[in-house]
Amino acid sequence: MRILVTGGGGFLGAALSTALAARGDTAIAFDLRIPEHLAIAAASTPHIVTRTGDITDDAAVAALFDAEKPDAVIHCAAVVSIKGEETAREVFRINFDGAINVFRGMTKAGIKRVLHISSEEAYGAFASDIIDETHPLNPLYAYGISKVAVEQLGRTYSVTDALECINLRTSWVYGPNLPRLRVPRDFVEAAVDGRPHHLASGGDTRVDQTWIDDFVDGVLLCLDHENHPYDVYNIASGTAPSFTEMVEYIRELVPGCDISIGPGAYQREGTVKMPRKGALDCSRAEKVFGYIPKYDLKAGLAAYIESYRRADNGQREIG
Repeated sequence: MRILVTGGGGFLGAALSTALAARGDTAIAFDLRIPEHLAIAAASTPHIVTRTGDITDDAAVAALFDAEKPDAVIHCAAVVSIKGEETAREVFRINFDGAINVFRGMTKAGIKRVLHISSEEAYGAFASDIIDETHPLNPLYAYGISKVAVEQLGRTYSVTDALECINLRTSWVYGPNLPRLRVPRDFVEAAVDGRPHHLASGGDTRVDQTWIDDFVDGVLLCLDHENHPYDVYNIASGTAPSFTEMVEYIRELVPGCDISIGPGAYQREGTVKMPRKGALDCSRAEKVFGYIPKYDLKAGLAAYIESYRRADNGQREIG
């Protein structure tokens, strides 16, 4: 298949593009910029095609569909921001307006299937320690609101244009090339580099953290499945250890490292209050298309640490 991956230069999109190419599909990675590691991969295989452009440019998106003629779309392109009202306009301009351009381009080109990468932010505050797809949608910040809006926009296009928009809600995916210096990247890099890293609070917070390989596996299984009885699935680890447990795992995996976290709630970027989170129940995805996450948090951290030691995210070698 030829699969258009919007946001194909981003953390999730690049991993998906590489995986699609590895199995013999052609990934058309479309983004404002293409990172070096993906450009290197594209140079070694005809199965990765890189195209630069702006998802909010309707004409550019239409031209992309006309030139590349994909069979399906994985829509990863989005700006991730939880800072509040000062970025809300930009979040909706890129996330919502960009989705309109993608869905419109698909309908004009006669392409029917799109997987929209959504988020646990769509749920807002979790009502219990583990939730499934029937949980109410009460997003708190503009990013989560935009994801719910795009999900609903896809349902509109399913009625008006027979578009099949499947929404995959994931949660805190981590792994090599993670661009934001947040949990667990900050702790992993400090531990391996031998630097101290201490947070005064946040240890009581529980978030479903998903190893990148599990995320990719879930998306490709969903892409390949022919008939979907639902238009939304959780794709995550299905567990939510506390950040204190996470730090303890890293200490076990990197003996002697100088890292710690205090009790209390975690604040993103040091100031932004998080709604209550927890684990995502992935049993619907397991039942429909066989998704079973292979990595719990400790196993994922072990893989992350090994990857960082080998290549330091492509920047330098770690002894």
